[in-house]
Amino acid sequence: MADAIISVPVEVRDVLARAAEAEGMSLRTYLARFANSLLTPEEHAARATEARAILKAWNGYDPTDEELAEHQADLERRIARAKTTR
Repeated sequence: MADAIISVPVEVRDVLARAAEAEGMSLRTYLARFANSLLTPEEHAARATEARAILKAWNGYDPTDEELAEHQADLERRIARAKTTR
């Protein structure tokens, strides 16, 4: 694999280096592992479609796009509330 140079602020580099060290990895390995965990928007959409199909096959639930948006908004509200109560 060829190397590339990516310019980031020193503070960003330092945070990433500390995270890598905490995981017992080099920064190079940590960033490669992180990059491999990311999904493109198309991959996210494909996984969502697959999850909806599995849910429908499992228990017959087939939420509409509107219901999914409501569930997402509710989840985001609950996460925000949990963050403020720490």
